Amino acid sequence: MPRAVNGNGKKHATQQSVDAAIWSICDIMRRGNVASALQYVPELTWILFLRILDETEDREEQEADAVGASYASSLKKPYRWKDWAAPLESAKVKPNKRKELDDAGNKAFMNFVNGDLIPCLKKLKDRPNATPRQKVISEIMSGVEKTRIDTEKNLLDVLDKVHEITNESIDDTHVFALSQIYEGLLLKMGEKGSDAGQFFTPREVIRAMVRAIAPTIGETVYDPCCGTGGFLAQAAEYMKPKIGAKISGPAVARFRQETFWGREKENLIYPIGLANLILHGIDRPNIWHGNALTEDEVYGGLFAGAPKQFDVILTNPPFGGKESAAAQTNFDYRTSATQVLFLQHVIRALKTNGGRCGMVIDEGVLFRTNEDAFVKTKRKLTDECDLWCILSLPGGVFSAAGAGVKTNLLFFTKGKPTEKIWYYDLSDVKVGKKTPLTLTHFEDFAAKLAAREDSDRSWTLDLLARKAKAAADAQPFRDTARAKSQEAERAKDRLGELKKAKRRDQPAIAETETEISSLLKDAREATNKAEDIDNAVYDLKAVNPNRKTDVDRRTPTELLDLIDAKGREMAGAIARLRALTDTS
Repeated sequence: MPRAVNGNGKKHATQQSVDAAIWSICDIMRRGNVASALQYVPELTWILFLRILDETEDREEQEADAVGASYASSLKKPYRWKDWAAPLESAKVKPNKRKELDDAGNKAFMNFVNGDLIPCLKKLKDRPNATPRQKVISEIMSGVEKTRIDTEKNLLDVLDKVHEITNESIDDTHVFALSQIYEGLLLKMGEKGSDAGQFFTPREVIRAMVRAIAPTIGETVYDPCCGTGGFLAQAAEYMKPKIGAKISGPAVARFRQETFWGREKENLIYPIGLANLILHGIDRPNIWHGNALTEDEVYGGLFAGAPKQFDVILTNPPFGGKESAAAQTNFDYRTSATQVLFLQHVIRALKTNGGRCGMVIDEGVLFRTNEDAFVKTKRKLTDECDLWCILSLPGGVFSAAGAGVKTNLLFFTKGKPTEKIWYYDLSDVKVGKKTPLTLTHFEDFAAKLAAREDSDRSWTLDLLARKAKAAADAQPFRDTARAKSQEAERAKDRLGELKKAKRRDQPAIAETETEISSLLKDAREATNKAEDIDNAVYDLKAVNPNRKTDVDRRTPTELLDLIDAKGREMAGAIARLRALTDTS
C-alpha cells in the first residue's frame, strides 16, 4: 500500500529546521541498526548524493531545453532518484518504479536496492565512454555492498526525509547551504572516540589557512591526503565570490571541473570526500584513490589529465604514522615518518616559481635535528622555498579528533630560499570541546600577516643570520677535524714504513696504531660537533621570545607572613568546629 508521507516540498526557513531534519534522518538510521556516525555518515552520503544528483540533472536538463540543446542524464530509468526513491505523492514519473516495487511487496524494494540499483551504479565507470560524472557516481558507491539500514520501512522513512531537505527546499537567505550541514555530520565523524578523527581538520583552522594562502580563479588547488575534502571544499567556497561578470564561461567551467585535485587512500573516506565536493558545487572532484606515498593506485580514473605540479597545496598529512620501506623508496630522504615524506611530496608537487602551500605539521618535525631525513627535508624546504610563516597552534586543537599532539601551520612559496621566518604564537590559547578555536583567534594574525609585524605574539627569525653564525661557530671544529685527519694520514705513512722495516719495531707499531685511532676519534668528534651546530639551524620550533611570564616578586618575609595568617585563619575555623561539637 502506498505510504503516507510529507511530499509537499516544504521550505526550511530556519537553521534549526534543517538541523532537525538532518538529525531526524540520523535517528531513523540509528533505529535501523546504523549506530554510530562512522556508519550513518557513509550511508547518508550515497543517499544524499543521489538526491542532489537528480535535482542537479533536472536543472541542467531544463537549462538545455531552454536553449534548444540536447541533454543526456547520467542515469537512466529506473535508476534515477525520481524513479525509485521519491515519495509516491511527489513522483513526477509515470509509471513509477517505487510504486511497482511497493505493489509487489515481499521485500521487493530492498531486493531492488541491494541486488539491482547498487550493482548497476558501481559498474557505471566500466562502460565504454563513461562520462566523468558517471565515474564519480561509481566511486561514491565503491564502498557500498548493500544498504546498512535493516528494514524496508526504515529505509523508506530515510528516503522520504532526504527528499524533503534538498538544496531547493532550503531558504539560503536564512540558513546554511546543505554543504555546510553535511560538514556538521563530518564533524561528528571527527569527534574523539571515532576512528575517523584522523581524517578531519577543524574547519576554523582550514578557513584561516585558506585565507592566508588566498587561492585565485585560474589556479589549481591540491591536497595529497584530502580525507573528507575539507581543504578543497573550503578553497572552493573562498574562490566562488570571485567569479564575476568578467570571468568567462570557459573559465567558470575550468573552475568547476579542472581546479580541485586530491588523493586519498582510505576506502571509507574516499567516497565521502567526493560527495562533499559535489555538495560544494565542484562538478568534477578530481580525487585519485590510492596511496600517495607508494603510488599504489586503487582507481585513478578521476585524476586523468592532472597537472604534474600545482599552484596551491593545502593539506594536513597524518602525523605519527610509520611508512614501509616500499613507501620510502620514492623519496630523496628516507624515513618511516609519514609527515616528513608528505612534506617532501608537497615540495615536489608545488609549481617551481610561485607555488604556495599551507600545511599542518606536528611540532616534532620542527624541532627534531637528531634524524638525518628530518634535517635534510627542512634544509630542502628552506633552500627551495620561502618559508615565510610558522603559526604555533594551541595544544588541544586536534583533541576532539582524538589527537593531543602539538601542531603548527607552515606557509611557504616555492622558487626562492628562505631568508626570514615570521612566527605567530597561539600556543597559550586554551581550547577544548566547549571552547573551540574560532576565526576570532586568527584575526590578529591575519591583520599582522601582510606586513609581518612583530608583537607580543609575533616575531621574526633571521635564518640567514642564524646560518652564518652556525657556520662561524662550526668552523673551529671543522678546522680541528681537518688537522686531526691530516695528522692521522701522516701517522699512517709512518706506520707503513715501520711495517716495511726488516726488523719490525713492534712497540713503535703498536704506539703508532694507538695514535692513529686516537686522532681519527678526535676528528670524528670534531666533525660531529660541527654537524650538530649546523643541524641546530633547522630547529624551527616556535619559541616566543616576547612571552611575559608571571613572576612572584613577594619577599620571603611576606610569604612567611602569609603562611602565618592562613595558619591562624585555619586554627580559628578548627576552634569554631570544636565548639560546635562540644555543644552538641
